[in-house]
Amino acid sequence: MDDQPRTNPSLAAMTFDQMLEHVRYEGAYPTRERAAESVYTVLAALGRQVTGEERVDLAQRLPVEAALTLTAQIPDTEQLTGWGFIKDLASRTGATPATARWDTGAVLAVVSRLAGPDLLDRILQRLPDGYALLFGQAELRRPQPVT
Repeated sequence: MDDQPRTNPSLAAMTFDQMLEHVRYEGAYPTRERAAESVYTVLAALGRQVTGEERVDLAQRLPVEAALTLTAQIPDTEQLTGWGFIKDLASRTGATPATARWDTGAVLAVVSRLAGPDLLDRILQRLPDGYALLFGQAELRRPQPVT
């Protein structure tokens, strides 16, 4: 499977500059540089969690710069829960969990619009609990096996 983004301008819903402006608005960041920092750190963390066809499909829908950040990461062997994702991001960046959660929400709100509902559903099905809220979606409980 080819894990590198395929450049196809017709699939890109926005340029990287437009993506940064949307993230800047979502996160109420004072500068474009602060928005870019959030995009790079959150997409790198997401790239360690999303695998398979969902990773390839998401990369195709992101601007090239964002897709390269996502796919440059080697997926972790153990997936983190949504809360684990936030704690890991906070420890890697030196931020507080609240700041990491804010940054994640600002970036993933834009990513979810670029992904679209069908791909986002597929991504959320493959990730552990807690990610729907990070993408700004309702967190529905998964059915528990009957014991």
